Amino acid sequence: MRLPVRPRTGGLIALAAAILLLPLGLDNAFHYEIAITIGFNAIVCVGLNLLIGYAGQISLGHAAFVGLGAYGAGVLTAGHGWDPLAATGSAAAATGLLAFAVARPILRLQGHYLAMATLGLGIIISIVLNIEAEITGGPDGMPVPPFAAFGWEPADEAEWYWLVGGLLWLSVWLSLNLIDSPVGRALRAVHGSEVAAEVVGVDTTRYKVLIFTVSAVFASLVGSLSAFYGMFITPNVASFFHSIEFVVMVVLGGMASTFGAVVGAALLTLLPQVLTVLEDYEHLIFGLILMGVMIFMPKGLLPTLTGLRRRRRR
Repeated sequence: MRLPVRPRTGGLIALAAAILLLPLGLDNAFHYEIAITIGFNAIVCVGLNLLIGYAGQISLGHAAFVGLGAYGAGVLTAGHGWDPLAATGSAAAATGLLAFAVARPILRLQGHYLAMATLGLGIIISIVLNIEAEITGGPDGMPVPPFAAFGWEPADEAEWYWLVGGLLWLSVWLSLNLIDSPVGRALRAVHGSEVAAEVVGVDTTRYKVLIFTVSAVFASLVGSLSAFYGMFITPNVASFFHSIEFVVMVVLGGMASTFGAVVGAALLTLLPQVLTVLEDYEHLIFGLILMGVMIFMPKGLLPTLTGLRRRRRR
């Protein structure tokens, strides 16, 4: 007998089960660190997938928002003695305001012009983080105090794992609710055809600006938490290559698939660790795997596997 469970409900149950059961296979602090990194990357990709997968708007500078969140929280706590939770919220609000301010002129562009504009934004923020050494520490980076909230401070990687795991599940749940709302339907209309969406009364600019801001806030929150977790940050957190990694994770897992974004983040974070045993051939094999997935699974891993399963049932 098949239980009458909706795909989104089943996915949330499966994600919760994976988060709860994964510690059974984590043997040491390094394994927990990899799992926490997967969680951070997955949260960013869930937000970025709303922008790329559902709204159809490319962003090649999304790591800049991660950097703003990291340095915003780091400067406020280390330099001004702010509470970590207040610093995280303030950095997210400031990043959201910046994203809202630049979104309207940037999102008027389309295609490769939009990609170049977001790339330029990311490069500008990365340069600022490097040259403002008095505030950010410059290329050498800066230390960050430990995280604490309501008198609780994560004592080890295990406690950080549960915090990040809970936030990942919450971000996926929020993303799914947004997709199922009128906002999500408007985003899919924008992705299909902006002209057709405007004809039926959808304010395309408003929804593109909204989702750009939401995805930037997701990235900022991850940047702040990752800064507190590592207790040290450098401008590399906002680098162009980091932005490309996020885009590849979304595309690899499957655009317009929230759970696909999580799978893509997990796979692309784990692969370099697994392939280290190949030594000199690590990057070659890594590139071949990505090429093979994109050639034979152009819709991404999760949508392709889901489609195969449906065809087998039929």
